Amino acid sequence: MIIDRIENIEKYSFLCNRFRQVADFLRANNLNEMPDGCHVVDADNLFVNIVSSQPKSRKDAKLETHDRMIDIQILLSGEEQHLFCPRKELSEAPYDEANDISFYEEQTGNAIDLRPGLAVIYFPEDAHAPAICDKVIRKAIFKVRKQ
Repeated sequence: MIIDRIENIEKYSFLCNRFRQVADFLRANNLNEMPDGCHVVDADNLFVNIVSSQPKSRKDAKLETHDRMIDIQILLSGEEQHLFCPRKELSEAPYDEANDISFYEEQTGNAIDLRPGLAVIYFPEDAHAPAICDKVIRKAIFKVRKQ
């Protein structure tokens, strides 16, 4: 997991060269002006979901992981908290291959407070429970195929 300012995404391209495409997309597009929905950047390798998420309590949040994709989550408006836990510390969970997601029963992890201007990068080994909030938030979730 990495937390940093949005404008620093490209410096992590040594971890995944597709992060450079994310940085290029961010320079060319204003996420705040994009409509909700899925916006394809590079076929199945890179896309961004712009979403308005309903409030969710910590007890309702489910830790999740993805095997094929890296998440880059960027809060656009509101306040949001995530839970983070290394995947290796959790019990096995069923994997939904079609949606590239596993949900975990454990309610554990460290709280991360996000604000607009920050990005959090979750790799396949990072379990995360996003969108813990009191009010509707708007965010961008880049899905980056791992290499």
